[in-house]
Amino acid sequence: MAPAPGQDRIRAPRGELTFTGSGRTVGRVDTRGARLAARAADAGPPDTAPTGPSAAVADRPAPANHRRRAEPRIELAALRAELPDQLAQALVDFERYLRLELNRSEHTVHAYLGDLTLLLHHQAASGEPELAGLSLRMLRSWLAALHESGASRTTLARRAAAARTFSRWAFQRRLLAADVGELLASPRPHRTIPAVLSAGEAAAAIDAVDGDEPLQLRDRLILELLYGTGIRVAELVGLDIADVDRSRRVLRVVGKGDKQRTVPYGVPADIALQHWLEAGRSHWQTPASGSALLLGRRGGRLDQRAARAVVNRSTAGLAGGHGVSPHGLRHSAATHLLDGGADLRAVQELLGHASLATTQIYTHVSVDRLRSSFNQAHPRA
Repeated sequence: MAPAPGQDRIRAPRGELTFTGSGRTVGRVDTRGARLAARAADAGPPDTAPTGPSAAVADRPAPANHRRRAEPRIELAALRAELPDQLAQALVDFERYLRLELNRSEHTVHAYLGDLTLLLHHQAASGEPELAGLSLRMLRSWLAALHESGASRTTLARRAAAARTFSRWAFQRRLLAADVGELLASPRPHRTIPAVLSAGEAAAAIDAVDGDEPLQLRDRLILELLYGTGIRVAELVGLDIADVDRSRRVLRVVGKGDKQRTVPYGVPADIALQHWLEAGRSHWQTPASGSALLLGRRGGRLDQRAARAVVNRSTAGLAGGHGVSPHGLRHSAATHLLDGGADLRAVQELLGHASLATTQIYTHVSVDRLRSSFNQAHPRA
C-alpha cells in the first residue's frame, strides 16, 4: 500500500534500498554489497535496560506475523574505542550536550550513544576519519547497511532520528558545514496493537494479591497504582511519601525529561496505600529508606526489576496466557479509560505523553474491541 503524501518510507526491491519522501524518490543505495551483519543492533527484551555506557536501547520484539532476521549482539564499547580521535571527541561532546543541555535521561543518552557509535564506525570504515566527511550519502549508506544486516523498520527509524539530532548539533557547533541529516528520510515503523488485560482480568490480578504481610500489602499497592493511574514503572518507584496527597487523592509524578504532572487515583488504591503505610512500610523501614514510598525487603527504595517481577507474577496466565509487563498495565489503563468515554486529551495528560500521536495508539485497541463485539453481535456483520 502506498503511503499518504508527505510520509516517508524505505523499501528494498531486488537488493536496492530506496528512500522516498513527499511523493518522490530522494535517494537510492545499492545494498547488494553491503555486509555489516556483525555491526547490527544490540537487541534485547523491551524491559531490559542497557548495561554499558555505549549500549544501544533494546528493540521491542517484532510481531509474530512480521518475522525478520536475528540481529547479532555486538560490543559497542569496543567499536567506540576504535573510533578515530576526532570522531571519538565529537561523541564525547555530544554526550555532554545530551546530559547537560537537553537533560536527557540515562536511558536516552545510552540509546543515542549506541546508535551514533554505529554511525561513526561506519563512517570511519568507509574511509572518512574526520567529522567533515559525514554527508547525506553517508547516512543513507549506513541505513542501507543496517537494513541489509536485518535491522527492523523501528530500529531504522530510531537510528535515523538519532542521526538527524547529531547532524543538527554538529551544524550548530560549526563542526559541519551543513545540516546533512535534515533531508534524511525515515521508514515508517510498524505500529503493533499492545497486549492489554480486560477489566475483569485486571481486577482478578489485583485481587489475587491478598493478605496482611508487608510483602502482600506492598505488592497490592504496586498493582493498584500502576493500573489505577497508568504511570510508568520508573515513575512508580520514584514516588516519595510527600508526593502523595491523600486529601485530594492525587500523586505528584516526575516523568520523562523531569516533567512533573498531577495524576489522580481511586478509592481502591487509597485503601491499599493506607494499609501499606500503616501496617507494611514500618516493618521494612531502615535509615536507608529515606522518604521512598515503596520499599524493598532490605528497606531501600523499590527497584524497577522487583516491580516488574510483581506484575509478571500476578498476571501470569492472563492476556492469552502470556501475562503483561508494567507497561502492559499502563496500556490497559489507557484503553479502559477510552472505552469508558474519557477524552483523548485527558488521557494524554494522565499518561504524560508529549505528543497526542503517542496516545492515539490506544484508540486502535478500542476500535479493535468494538469490531470484535460488532462481529459477534450484529446479524449483518
